[in-house]
Amino acid sequence: MPTNFNTLKNLYDNNQFVDLINDPDGIYWLKLRSISRAPQLRELCRRAGIDYEGIGYRQLFKHIYDNRPKEQAIEELIKDLYEEERGKRRESEDYLISQLYQMKVFDWGGLYQNSLERTIVNNYVKQIQGWDELNSAIDNEIHMSMQGYVRCSWYNHWTSIIIEDIFKDHPKVLPAVGRVKKVDFFITDFPYDLKVTYFPDGYMKELRKDAGLRPEFTELKGFCRQDRDKSKRELFPELLAKISEYPTGSARDFIQSFEATRKQFVRSTIQDPTRLKIWLYENQGVRRFDAASRFYLILVDIDNLEESWRLKRNKKLLADTINSHLDQVSREHIEKLGINFDWQGRLYETYADILFVVVRR
Repeated sequence: MPTNFNTLKNLYDNNQFVDLINDPDGIYWLKLRSISRAPQLRELCRRAGIDYEGIGYRQLFKHIYDNRPKEQAIEELIKDLYEEERGKRRESEDYLISQLYQMKVFDWGGLYQNSLERTIVNNYVKQIQGWDELNSAIDNEIHMSMQGYVRCSWYNHWTSIIIEDIFKDHPKVLPAVGRVKKVDFFITDFPYDLKVTYFPDGYMKELRKDAGLRPEFTELKGFCRQDRDKSKRELFPELLAKISEYPTGSARDFIQSFEATRKQFVRSTIQDPTRLKIWLYENQGVRRFDAASRFYLILVDIDNLEESWRLKRNKKLLADTINSHLDQVSREHIEKLGINFDWQGRLYETYADILFVVVRR
């Protein structure tokens, strides 16, 4: 007898993802869940001969699950829907990639992702009393910062779609259709939430601390005797560039040692990424927390970590690396990906794959 719909829903809602995946009906439930829109669910009903008259959207998912259409029918619909969307994007992909290469600098302008409103309120609304001063700030500082914010958001949006399509085009991958929380695709029938990121500053700081070293930013400021009141995002690249270009033996020795330490930590992490996977789960933002199985794609310019953002538009490098990895993935590989992590005093179990896309200049 199939597992009760609400039992599986509770596992999904309560971040008991391993229990959901291991349930005999868990993957089937997730595949249905990955069809997110009412017209798509009704199309599945039509294909499977399920009567849906009088069934509202909120009840439609459960109604279909209880009527048990064949899994093959679900997968065929997903593939058809994805190919319809993908075909439109494929026509303009070369143009899009050429436009992404117009991005010369990746600078949020101080208005960082997920904190736009807070940054404006804290730095302008609550700090400025004069009307003329406020309008001057809007015309100059906020206007320029907003440009950077929009450009970076645009770049992240379209590069993320290109990367997802590389995964979803692979024959071992079944896409999720639409925007569905916790599942972007299935690899050999196993669900993953894709996370694309760079080598984390916080993780580098932790590795340096374990080695008895000060944080990178502290080291740079100490060498430059720099204590100006600037944020790390603003000052870090400035100091790094100054030391790299400073024509003295001490600056050359410092930067060689600094970069060698970076590379050592990056390479050791690539060789054994388990600790990084756990760190990424344990350092999620509270509002976005979940314990879903994830596929981490880590982009690394090993000679200049600050320029790793450029790799998000390098489709050939991305496709070669991702497809080579997917070609080797098997159920045996996936079964070895289990990890445990702690979140606010509670122990969670999940699965996480990780792939590094590395460029050396």
